[in-house]
Amino acid sequence: MQADLPQEIKEAIQFSIDHESPWDRHADGKFGVHVNDPPPWNRLLGPIHDRGPVSGAVAVDGRLLATWGEPDRADLTFSIAKTYLALLAGVAHDRGLLPDPDEPVRVRVPGIGFDDAHNASVTWTQLLQQTSEWQGTCFGLSDQADHYRAVTFGDPPDGRKGELRPLQQPGTYWEYNDVRINQLSLALLHLFGKPLPDVFREAIMRPVGASEDWRWVGYDDAWLDVGGTRVQSVPGGSHWGGGMSVSANDQLKVAQMLLDDGLAGGLDSGRRVLSAEWIARMRTPCALAPYYGYLVWLNTARRVFPSVPESSYFGVGAGSSFMWIEPQRRIALIVRWLDSQYADAFFGKMLHAIDTVCSR
Repeated sequence: MQADLPQEIKEAIQFSIDHESPWDRHADGKFGVHVNDPPPWNRLLGPIHDRGPVSGAVAVDGRLLATWGEPDRADLTFSIAKTYLALLAGVAHDRGLLPDPDEPVRVRVPGIGFDDAHNASVTWTQLLQQTSEWQGTCFGLSDQADHYRAVTFGDPPDGRKGELRPLQQPGTYWEYNDVRINQLSLALLHLFGKPLPDVFREAIMRPVGASEDWRWVGYDDAWLDVGGTRVQSVPGGSHWGGGMSVSANDQLKVAQMLLDDGLAGGLDSGRRVLSAEWIARMRTPCALAPYYGYLVWLNTARRVFPSVPESSYFGVGAGSSFMWIEPQRRIALIVRWLDSQYADAFFGKMLHAIDTVCSR
């Protein structure tokens, strides 16, 4: 943490440092999401690695305000990788590969698990909003693994996690389900015809000025043939290992691009990375879960984080990792390994600190 920061900013940062995640820093300890799953889903299928301390970076109106911890350390983001999948879907949309997200997935990528009677009507939008009710097995994991899953910001489930739940028609039920997200990632892989990390590097990370010190890896057995090339499908998180490892500073560049409605390099002369139309779709509340958009958490009615404006939206990963985008105040913030029960208080303290500093 920089010595010359305003006292209010220092105090907000110190609050995050004082409320570090209860997860061990070593990955062979109390670490991960899979440990809470019922058998046989309580095991890793891909690699994980040790984590760093509470770290973060914050910018206001495109100007870097502060960094703390180890902001250049590439750490696992867990479910913030879901938000990155939404960005890749936006790249596909902007390139004409996915002109209509409400089209059934099987139309453009047949033969990968969307052709049977139940799954035939599943659309890209439903996968992006977690309302698909897709049924099947993806890289050894059944969708049942995340039935009745409880998440912090969602409604309480009606059963115990992993119990078989009667499926509803696609588009009529919201459930946070990592297996279905992995199926979305597989569909995007086939849509692009090349590894998603390669697309993400070329379309998102290099344009926003991120470093090359990040990696997005899949499960050990998630290799398949696409167009005659052996490629690995990557998960939308690290629930069962694998996933995206990236630094807070690199994440901040992605967040700033989203804050700038898809431009990298600033609102005045930036380069278009994603269409503003796609980002607006990402921020549109799901009818079944108005606190959720396209793989981002929305602050509709200030339900998710009461201490910050309703305009805010978030990428959230277990552990816990947060990407906070606040359009009204022009704030982009990343914080890693913050105990999730103190996240709202931290965001509120940081918002107050920024407002105080900017009013001087």
